[in-house]
Amino acid sequence: MGNLWKIFLKELRGYIDSPSAYIFLIIFHVLGTSMFFFVSGFFRNQMANLGGFFVFMPWLLLFFVPAIAMRIWAEEKKAGTDELLLTLPVRDHEVVLGKYLAALALLVVALILTFPVALTVKYFADPKTPVDWGPVWCGYLGSFLLGAMLLALGAWASSLTRNQIIAFIIACALGFGLILLGFPFIYQLLPGGELVARFSPYSHFVSLYRGVLDVADVVYYVSAIAFFLYLNIRSIESRKWA
Repeated sequence: MGNLWKIFLKELRGYIDSPSAYIFLIIFHVLGTSMFFFVSGFFRNQMANLGGFFVFMPWLLLFFVPAIAMRIWAEEKKAGTDELLLTLPVRDHEVVLGKYLAALALLVVALILTFPVALTVKYFADPKTPVDWGPVWCGYLGSFLLGAMLLALGAWASSLTRNQIIAFIIACALGFGLILLGFPFIYQLLPGGELVARFSPYSHFVSLYRGVLDVADVVYYVSAIAFFLYLNIRSIESRKWA
């Protein structure tokens, strides 16, 4: 546990010292806020809810999360420091989890910075029809879980190559494919139909941001995160066998 904590702090300091992390936070916040207030037509619709905000969240996360994840391993490989890291007296799963949790902390900060959007909606809401905070909290939970899953996928993709752009493309392509499986016009064309849709993170996200807190949705995300982290660990272990 001590090694995991040290790796977490080392990686977190790397994000704090990196201008790219701040650029990510600013763009994520500005783009997410702009899409809610101007693209979804919040002022025109005059509805005191964040449905128009969370509907864009999967697409924001699809591109921004792989941008965080692509450097996790690819940067180490390019610099040649991955070999040194893996020869230290630490277990592979401690390195993988430490790096993942540091990137996850950055994602949490990004989501927290969007919370003023919810406060703005509360401010403009009619006192007779106040904001229903249930769907808001479920929406943020869904955003966190979806982002955490895409981050685990992106970390695994980063472990497959030393090129950050390739890692980014792999993560985006796989994430896009999984999300598309949750759309009716896609899964209705496939054998299994709605059963296939249950494998899509989008289906579970929609359920959450609509205010339905189902244990099955949480279990899905936790299982998917564990699966991709396992693949990441196996990918790192395979380098020792080569």
